[in-house]
Amino acid sequence: MGIRATSSKPLFCYSKLLCISVIYLFTSLFLVVYTSFISPTNCLFRYSPNDPIQKPLFIYNSSYGEHKHALPTFRSSCDSPVYFSDYWNALKEMNEFSENSTSLGSRNLRYIQGNADSFGGNFSIRKRFSYFDHHDGIQVPCGFFKRFPISKFDRISMENCKGIVVISAIFNDHDKIRQPKGLGKDTPYSVCFYMFVDDVTLKGLQYHNLISTISSEENLVGVWRIVKVEKEHLYENSAMNGVIPKYLVHRLFPNSKYSIWIDAKIQLVVDPFLLIHSLVVMEDVDMAISRHPFYVHTIEEAMATARWKKWWDVDGLMKQMETYCDNGLQPWSPEKPYPSDVPDSAIILRKHSVATNLFSCLLFNELEGFNPRDQLAFAYVRDLMDPKLKLNMFDVEVFEQVAAEYRHSLKNDGVSNLKVMPKKTKRASSRFLVNGTSSKCDGYLLKMWGESQD
Repeated sequence: MGIRATSSKPLFCYSKLLCISVIYLFTSLFLVVYTSFISPTNCLFRYSPNDPIQKPLFIYNSSYGEHKHALPTFRSSCDSPVYFSDYWNALKEMNEFSENSTSLGSRNLRYIQGNADSFGGNFSIRKRFSYFDHHDGIQVPCGFFKRFPISKFDRISMENCKGIVVISAIFNDHDKIRQPKGLGKDTPYSVCFYMFVDDVTLKGLQYHNLISTISSEENLVGVWRIVKVEKEHLYENSAMNGVIPKYLVHRLFPNSKYSIWIDAKIQLVVDPFLLIHSLVVMEDVDMAISRHPFYVHTIEEAMATARWKKWWDVDGLMKQMETYCDNGLQPWSPEKPYPSDVPDSAIILRKHSVATNLFSCLLFNELEGFNPRDQLAFAYVRDLMDPKLKLNMFDVEVFEQVAAEYRHSLKNDGVSNLKVMPKKTKRASSRFLVNGTSSKCDGYLLKMWGESQD
C-alpha cells in the first residue's frame, strides 16, 4: 500500500471566511504601520499633554444627543504639521504671562457708551466705516447699547476669569454640549469654559436631567459653566445672538488675556494651553483661524451662501457685496499677506490685543448691519482696518487634527422648534452677481476670474 499524499495548504485556508479574515487583518495592520511610521505625508501632531485626563469629564444620559460619531475627514496628509510644546512648559509660560500683564487691549481701546434700540447701536454704513482707521483715544462702537441679559452672579464670575477662556453658545437647542478631550490635569482648574444658552436650550438640558430644574446660581455640565441669556431682550435671529459671545468675548471677559471660540458643533481634542501657545504665541500673531476648505475669495462664499440658502435675504447679500466692492474690497491674490480671504470660523483663537479687539468690534458692527454670516465681512474688515491684524490662517488639515465636527441636532424632543427663520426664504439665483447687468462688483469679478485662469 502506498502512502496517501497530503496537501500542504495551511489549515486556516480550509475555511474561506477564516482565510479572508486573516488576510484582512494583516492588510489592516500593514496600513496602520505604514500610516503611522513610514508614510512621509503623515500628520505629525503632538496633541496629548503629559498625563492627560483619561476619565470622562461628564457622563451624559443615554437620551441626550442625536449624533454620537464625528463627521469624517477627507485629508490624509499634512502639508504644514504643527508641533505642540510640552504641556507643563506651555502651562507655566501662559500662566506667568497672565499673572504679569494687565489686560492687553483694554488700555488703548475705548468704547462708545449709550442706549439704543439695538444691542449694536444700528450704525449707518458710512458711520461704521469711519471707525476702520483707528487712532488712540478714539471711541469705537462695540455693542452693549442694551444690557447683555445675564445674571449678576454670572457677570461677576466672567470678570474674574483672567487667563484663557473657552466660549461657545447654543440657542434653540440646536447642538449638543460636548466635553473637550486631551486636557492636561491642571487645565480644568486654570482655563474658564463658558457655554451661553437660551431658555429653550436650558429646558432641553433640564429635560435630559443634565442640570437641575431648581433655580441655581451656578450650573455645570462637565467643564462647561452654563450661562443663561434672556434672548428676548436681544435679536430675533438666534444666529445674531450667538455672534455676541463669538466676537465680543473681550467685552464679556474684560480681564481675560486669550480666548478660544468654538462652534457648538465642534469638540476640541487638543488642550487649550497647547493651542494658544503653538498657534498664537509661538507664531507671534493676534489671532489664529482656519482657512476655508474650498473658497479663497469673499464673493465665492457669498455665491455659495445664496446658492445653498444659508441666508434668507439674497437681495441683502447682493447689497452687502456691492457695498464692499464699492468701498475697496479686492479679490484674494498672492500679493495679500494672507493665504485666503475666507476663513472657517468654527474655531477662533485670539490674543486680546488692541488690533484683535478692534477687529472684533468692527466685524460685529458689520454683522449687525448686514447679516450674521461672518465669513462675508471677514476679509473686508481685515484688509481695510488700521492698525493691521497679525493673523495666522492655518491649513484645513490643522483644523481637522485639533477638533472633531458633528452634525447639528435635528430632533427637538418636544422642547424646541429648530426651523425658525425670520422671513420666508427667497430662492437663490444661480446668476448671483453675474446676471448680465452692471454691478459694482464687476471689477472684482474680472480680477477674481483672471487670477483663476492664470
